Amino acid sequence: MALFGFIGAGNMGYPLIRAAMKTFGSDEVIYTDASAERRRFVMEETGLPYEEDNLTVINQCKYLVLAVKPQFFNNVMNEIEPYITENHVVISIAAGITIDNMKTGLGNTARIVRAMPNTPAMVFQGMSGICFSKDTFLPEEKDVIDRFFSSFGKYEVFDEAMMNAVICANGSSPAYVYMFIEALADSVVSYGIPRDKAYKLVAQTVLGAATMVLETGEHPGKLKDNVCSPGGTTIAAVKALEEHGLRNAIMKATDACYEKAVALTNKNK
Repeated sequence: MALFGFIGAGNMGYPLIRAAMKTFGSDEVIYTDASAERRRFVMEETGLPYEEDNLTVINQCKYLVLAVKPQFFNNVMNEIEPYITENHVVISIAAGITIDNMKTGLGNTARIVRAMPNTPAMVFQGMSGICFSKDTFLPEEKDVIDRFFSSFGKYEVFDEAMMNAVICANGSSPAYVYMFIEALADSVVSYGIPRDKAYKLVAQTVLGAATMVLETGEHPGKLKDNVCSPGGTTIAAVKALEEHGLRNAIMKATDACYEKAVALTNKNK
């Protein structure tokens, strides 16, 4: 009997499998995936044998992680519903699938943690937003859940009504950060900096700036002001960013992300 069972080992499931193995041990993790190719890949990368089917995973774990894409979620719930017990804790990372959706699909006795992690979990620097169904979770279960989400980064607990906004803040936003890194690196490559060094300069700067926000507790605006010397290069660049609508572009992207998240939620009701 393993502690964690994973249905799905894709771009999000695989990092969580690695993190669970690191924190709880390989003997406490089992997994499967609909793709035979993906199952073999994960086994080759981790050395952890896979299970052939979903039901084997369910019957051999307590914490069931559903790392399944939203379009396949209902089919998986229909298959596994008869095998979910009160002893299970179901952890879902699918966007747009609410706790009510899962209660309908898995039974009202299913105890559920709905989560939105992000891809930096691959390097154990992920950020997750989570919420709980209104069921009783034992202190030792809460402890395991805490250790699990801490194993691949940090997390915050939210009311479920905030989960679509959480997707905007951490679920989709790594893509924007990568676009920023790519654009800034491209711009300095045009001045002669080698591309590999440009990526390193920019990525480390993004990492350092983010760490400053997290560790100092200072408002991002104050940290920005600290870099902007009067009449200097930074304030000239910030002025150009404002003129070209950086803040507005980010807010518009967030609006588009949120609207899509709401549409997915409504579609799955």
